[in-house]
Amino acid sequence: MLRTWSACALFAVVALSPSRLHAQVDALDQLQTNHTRIAADGTVRMERVVPVPHNLSPEAQAWIVRPASDAEVPQTLAQRRAMLDVSQAKHRDELLTLFPGVVVTDTTVAGVPARDVVPHGAHLDRVLICLHGGGFNADSGSYTESIPVAALTKTRVVSLRYRLAPEAPFPAAVDDVVSVYRELLKRYRPNRIGIFGSSAGAGLTLQAAVRLKQLRLPMPAALGSFSTPSDMVEGGDSRSLYNTDGLRGFVPVNTSPLDPEYVGNTDRHDPVLSPLFADLHGMPPTLFLTSERDLLLSATSTMHRAFLRAGDDARIVVFEGLPHCFWNNNTLPETKEAWGYMANFFNAQLSR
Repeated sequence: MLRTWSACALFAVVALSPSRLHAQVDALDQLQTNHTRIAADGTVRMERVVPVPHNLSPEAQAWIVRPASDAEVPQTLAQRRAMLDVSQAKHRDELLTLFPGVVVTDTTVAGVPARDVVPHGAHLDRVLICLHGGGFNADSGSYTESIPVAALTKTRVVSLRYRLAPEAPFPAAVDDVVSVYRELLKRYRPNRIGIFGSSAGAGLTLQAAVRLKQLRLPMPAALGSFSTPSDMVEGGDSRSLYNTDGLRGFVPVNTSPLDPEYVGNTDRHDPVLSPLFADLHGMPPTLFLTSERDLLLSATSTMHRAFLRAGDDARIVVFEGLPHCFWNNNTLPETKEAWGYMANFFNAQLSR
């Protein structure tokens, strides 16, 4: 088992009596050396002292040191979906205050439920497809990932509410994206369409792009793959180091298969399900974005390198010290910086 402590993770202890809790924290406070043991099979067990990066904004530093227990807290899928729905509604209201010129309307496109996100003064000749995160089984970003990009690019964003696992395993979500893309091609030229998403939505962005290529459809102008899985086989080292909140809280030992309910009966090496194994030659210009305490840091870096090996136009931005999809926290200066990279990229690609 890998255990990692840092200045922000000293609070990450199992719930104890107050006296034992203080003793535990005091013991962690005294940890001043790094230790590593490597087993015969290569498994690493280690302790690390990881200070908070001081070049983070004060807001980010305060955010990553919030107290958290490292005890596993089971949650049903229904509870997870309800929690994320409440969170998305709250963020929607905050973002519409931050970007008052944006109008969000529930709609359907090609029979797929969507949120039509239209900023004041939107360019009429271009559109972005947003594929939300949420582990392929919930909605953690249909508002938070679409509203800022729509506002900053002055571009209509169609935020899909694609079918979710376990009710609809792969390739249902990919099929939804392809259907919507075909429909949008009736109104927009492909060099005026972009596709983007975060986390599961970043993976779905790449899965859909591979499928569009297989179908010999005209490719979109640009892809945004922000904290992305690369394949459904392993996931990389960072899954063993971090959870969705970085170093805070429970980090499961990385032995379970990735997203089994989404994968269903599909071969995990299928090139659409796992784009790392696909022919990536001729992919659109792509922006990858991640952070150093992101459980998908390894996968995002691996996918970026795969694009480079294929000769594609791919670039990557890595933020220091922040957790998975930190840009969903709209209070951070780093979030506004990340939104700027996303918007600048799409503005450049969809204007050619």
